[in-house]
Amino acid sequence: MRSRFAAFLYGPILFTILSGCGYHTLNSAAHLPSNVRTLAIPSFKNNTQSYHTQAVFTQAVIREFNSRSSLRIVSGEDPDADATLRGTILTFAINPLTYDNTTGQTSSYLVTITTKLELIDKNGKVIWQNPSYLFRQQYEQIQNLASFIQEDSAATHRLAREFASAAVADILESF
Repeated sequence: MRSRFAAFLYGPILFTILSGCGYHTLNSAAHLPSNVRTLAIPSFKNNTQSYHTQAVFTQAVIREFNSRSSLRIVSGEDPDADATLRGTILTFAINPLTYDNTTGQTSSYLVTITTKLELIDKNGKVIWQNPSYLFRQQYEQIQNLASFIQEDSAATHRLAREFASAAVADILESF
């Protein structure tokens, strides 16, 4: 009876220890082969009418890789790079979210951006991809024209940082 209780109690603990818990050490990249030491990140393509969004997203991803990995990051195309990360801005939308009851004007908006990422090795083989990253950022529009600040650009920058953090974590940490 006692051995059954011990097996019941310690069995799941032993299984967890032997099977691993998903823990990764710093700079261990599950999606990247060990021979990838140089990563080229060319400017993302922009399939939308939004101005400069691809540059903001590309720079955010480059900064995130530089801060979270020991890879040598090349901004732009590089035929000598071990892998290339290609991104495309698929959709960009700004939609009214709330309205001011007294003026009837929009008081907050929702920025929605969908992107596609593809990590390709130097032989053209796809290492990793996500065809549909969806990110949203809310911002409020200031109604006082004397202190008017265009907030949609700042919202896009915040969205780019969130996107870069999630994308780099997906590639490096495999969560």
